[in-house]
Amino acid sequence: MAHARLSIIDLTTGDQPIASQDERTRIVVNGEFYGYEAIRAELEAAGHPLRTRSDSEIALHLYRDLGPQCLHRLRGEFAFVIWDEANRLMFAARDRFGIKPLFYAWHENTLYLASEVKALFAAGVPARWDAENFYPMVELGGYQTRTLFDGVFQVPPGHYLIATDTHVQVTRYWDFDYPRAGSDTSRRSDEDYKAEFRAALEEAVRIRLRADVPVGCYLSGGLDSCAVLGLAARHHPDPIRAFTLTFDRAEYDEEAEAREMAAKVGAEFHPIPVRQDDLADNFADAIEQSETLCLNAHGVAKYLLSRAVRDAGYKVVLTGEGSDEILGGYAHFRRDMLLYNRAGQDPNVIARLLKELETLNPVSRGLLLPDGELGLLDDVKRILGFVPSWMETFSSRAVKLRGVLADDYLAAVGRRQGYRHLLSDLDVRDQLSGREPVHQSVYLWSKTALPQYILTMLGDRMEMGHSIEGRVPFLDHHVVEVIRSQPVNQKIRGMTEKYVLREATRDVITDTIYRRQKHPFLAPPASLNPHGRLNAFVQDTLRGPTLASIPFFDQKKVVALLDRVDTMDDGGRVANDQTLMFLASACVLHARFRLGATA
Repeated sequence: MAHARLSIIDLTTGDQPIASQDERTRIVVNGEFYGYEAIRAELEAAGHPLRTRSDSEIALHLYRDLGPQCLHRLRGEFAFVIWDEANRLMFAARDRFGIKPLFYAWHENTLYLASEVKALFAAGVPARWDAENFYPMVELGGYQTRTLFDGVFQVPPGHYLIATDTHVQVTRYWDFDYPRAGSDTSRRSDEDYKAEFRAALEEAVRIRLRADVPVGCYLSGGLDSCAVLGLAARHHPDPIRAFTLTFDRAEYDEEAEAREMAAKVGAEFHPIPVRQDDLADNFADAIEQSETLCLNAHGVAKYLLSRAVRDAGYKVVLTGEGSDEILGGYAHFRRDMLLYNRAGQDPNVIARLLKELETLNPVSRGLLLPDGELGLLDDVKRILGFVPSWMETFSSRAVKLRGVLADDYLAAVGRRQGYRHLLSDLDVRDQLSGREPVHQSVYLWSKTALPQYILTMLGDRMEMGHSIEGRVPFLDHHVVEVIRSQPVNQKIRGMTEKYVLREATRDVITDTIYRRQKHPFLAPPASLNPHGRLNAFVQDTLRGPTLASIPFFDQKKVVALLDRVDTMDDGGRVANDQTLMFLASACVLHARFRLGATA
């Protein structure tokens, strides 16, 4: 067992692995447990001799008392591994939402686990693409257990793994459990729902301010990070440092809104300017750190933000990730609400609102809202009874990707309906059937895009690349269990997304933020600045030898797309930029990890 420690709690005695007093149980932990002080006191009262003051040690002793049931006592962002010598088994677990990664692979009759795939490669696991899973990554946001890499798997969010000398099993210990539609017969007032949500979120923010090092906040011009900063300022004795990315294209820059928010709560505003040249210079390093494929350079921007935070002397930041997933914040969830919760509504009004949604979200074209031809979604319609809008969006993006695939690879994967495999991995009857369509859509997004992309490309991997711990109050499971039980109209009301969050935090955010519609966090697409260094990097990479050596693509088709993009309007450039980013990031992974094809 090996561990590289980022010291946040107990800076002097918390080195890992941590062993029990009899040396027969050992643990390594990546992450943070909240409310650990009360559990420490409880364990000590029960006779457990704790050897450190670290929050990590509580999981070791809870496991000795409760076995896998210890997970129900743990609150936070975590992945950990325990070696249990007495029972000759290894116990590994991942937090409920996949905030922290946990990968594993079998190689030469040995089971390896790690927080990063590159660690498995370093241990001798062959570095190869998984050809079967490469295309579905863009089609459906990724599977729960599989990765881009052959023979490399991941423990799904909310699951644990047990391995002995003779077998391995993966078991679910938590899920969303949305109520069935119409099952809530005791509807409460908006004020009751607002107070309930405010109490849960404020506690989640408060406990995440606990650290033996300074704590800052990531701040954009969005409701989520502003709400976190507003609540954090109420519980922090000093002005909080707020770190904000700024861009040089107005439609992607949120500095003015963030600056106004920081002033409202007396935070120290710290803007981090990022230009396209900065994105070009750091693109490959960020993609190597993420170990996944990107759709926009926003992950690279987050990588640069985390570096600036580290350079400012911080190790911990609070972030707003996860809010859109639990509160239906994205434009595609509002589209679902309009399309599938239509009872009693005027069809003409619905049509007008759908058109308005598209008009007001130009930067979401092809990213959060469908754009162009759709692929095969028949299985989804048969199983769910409808097709979530985000799946239509991903399907339209996959159609664009098909246009640059090699003919032999397209023939091998082109007729597969990847969503059938995804739905086969999920408990459709007990987690989806009979639920509100928006809740079904949110659930499926939370099992795919949230852990596989958002918490990776925009979260933990970009933060830990510079030894920054990102804490996500919206993904506190107590907060999630409150909002999952509230009616869908507390999430989306008319054209207003995240309704209950707006109302619950109105006193700690600015009027600008209260009234502002969701603006997805995106870096300006490379293709909008054809003379910039990022666009030059993409052009050079996709016309070069690395792309030619990846077996999935036809470089002639890619070059033809590059030539067409120059003739498109801005909307077309934005929609196709995702394909170009996907291709460029694949080239980086192929070169940096020296990936071969599936054996």
